[in-house]
Amino acid sequence: MTDTLEYDASGLLCPLPVLRANRKLRELARGGLLTVRATDPAAEQDFPAYCRQTGHELVSSTRDGETLVFVIRKR
Repeated sequence: MTDTLEYDASGLLCPLPVLRANRKLRELARGGLLTVRATDPAAEQDFPAYCRQTGHELVSSTRDGETLVFVIRKR
């Protein structure tokens, strides 16, 4: 079974959504999934860049109205 966590970063502005998501990822075992919801438009570029820099996998990036939803697999 894969660990999964969710983090709601709605209302937070750059760089807080990525910083808080990074903190949450530390709670997961390798291969665990973190779902992050963010409303800051900058998150659309921030999360893919964060994953490229850290080696985590950006499994999906979707939009639910004004909310951006990212699923990240811990490396």
